[in-house]
Amino acid sequence: MDTMGRHVIAEMWDCNIDKLNDMNLIEKIFVNAALKAGAEIREVAFHKFAPYGVSGVVIISESHLTIHSFPEHGYASIDVYTCGDIIDPNVAAQYIAEELESKKCEKVEVPRGMGPVDVKNIKAL
Repeated sequence: MDTMGRHVIAEMWDCNIDKLNDMNLIEKIFVNAALKAGAEIREVAFHKFAPYGVSGVVIISESHLTIHSFPEHGYASIDVYTCGDIIDPNVAAQYIAEELESKKCEKVEVPRGMGPVDVKNIKAL
């Protein structure tokens, strides 16, 4: 069956709490994860919350990678969504889990845009 993309949703537990609260490090990890997966980076935006926690997104030509970290729980919520069939979102998710030193990572992969895909004329939209 055809799909328009793959979406990996990852629950990362027992992560390094210092890393989960370091916005600059998380940004670097996510940029590197996108590059390791072979994605083309378009924009990067991260925010540090007070007293702790980081949220951010790396927008890629193929879609996006996001994080919401909860250092107080040693937890990070991760999404890696890639369109097409060239980029494997699991490569990026695995790299992120390793870099955050997650001791428990639960992943679900969801096919997006289940087909058949009806290609429409953009001018008609």
